[in-house]
Amino acid sequence: MNSTESTKHVVEIAGEPRNRVVQARTFGGPDQLEVVDAPLPTPGRGEVRVRVLASGIEYTDVLIRRHRYPQTGLRRLPLAMGYDVVGEIDQVGAGVTSFRIGDCVADMTVLGSNAAYRTLRADHLTRVPAGVDPAEVATLILSWTTAYQLLHRAARVRPGQRVLVHGAAGAVGQAVIALGRLAGLEMWGTARGENAALLRELGATPVDYQREDFTRVLPDGFDVVVDGVGEEGYRRSFAALKPGGQLVAIGYSAAMQAKRRMLSILWPIARLYLRRWLPGGKRGFFFSINILRALHPAWFKQDLERLVGLLASGAIRPRVAERISFDGVAEAHRQLEAGGLKGKLVLCPELP
Repeated sequence: MNSTESTKHVVEIAGEPRNRVVQARTFGGPDQLEVVDAPLPTPGRGEVRVRVLASGIEYTDVLIRRHRYPQTGLRRLPLAMGYDVVGEIDQVGAGVTSFRIGDCVADMTVLGSNAAYRTLRADHLTRVPAGVDPAEVATLILSWTTAYQLLHRAARVRPGQRVLVHGAAGAVGQAVIALGRLAGLEMWGTARGENAALLRELGATPVDYQREDFTRVLPDGFDVVVDGVGEEGYRRSFAALKPGGQLVAIGYSAAMQAKRRMLSILWPIARLYLRRWLPGGKRGFFFSINILRALHPAWFKQDLERLVGLLASGAIRPRVAERISFDGVAEAHRQLEAGGLKGKLVLCPELP
């Protein structure tokens, strides 16, 4: 790679190369987001610098921006946004021997990846094979790895089990359905009526939550319910389980839409663990990909590598709803809050 190629996405200010970064200057709505020029990062020991090819824009970013995400609750403003990244290495720090300039890699960073360039720890990276669409890989890092791990690492599903997914038309919901079908599960998904064809295409039985009572879809109940909505404190999702069934909570979008305070959001999550002592043997828990990664870092790399391999082989095909330029990030956040997206929004810094 020549020097012109390695700096073609860096802003020049008074002859000095600079980076571009999306940041939230204060907590609040999409208007608090801004694209700023920042110093070009330099990799330290054990790090690499990547030219960002794709970075997801997800509902979790909305939680972070609105100060409703526990993991970033103590971080100081301004916050550089960007939960995940796919990039091409253009600099290698001291002590890094497993990667070289030109390698394409992926990582989950929580913050800082909606940028033109950023540094990453080499020991956290997953290789991305040549010829794979970076935007599609970006959809895998949070959404599809969450789906894979909640099914196989947390719920430990078995072929033939019956699974209900709330918010099934969203990025994580689609991933749970697709991976559930690959695992031999019978899948149902709640969504708006207009998304029924999409869910059938993915291999799930659609449930129109505006017109149907999902607690009565299966008289005997579901083996697993995946709930990222949290309506009524997950009460009805518990009701939809069969005796001995599992509720896997992964979000609380209903509470976000109601603009509840953080304590009122966390209390229903705490009650999930109290319900396991109720009659019927049903149990519930909140799944966090970040906690699981902290406890078992090798699992994250193994599972993301497995998903990238499935993508490269054509076994899975994640949906990219739209590729966004820096100028479109605030509008992308508005779309996320409005809902109704049928795939992932991905920031692609190379777009004009």
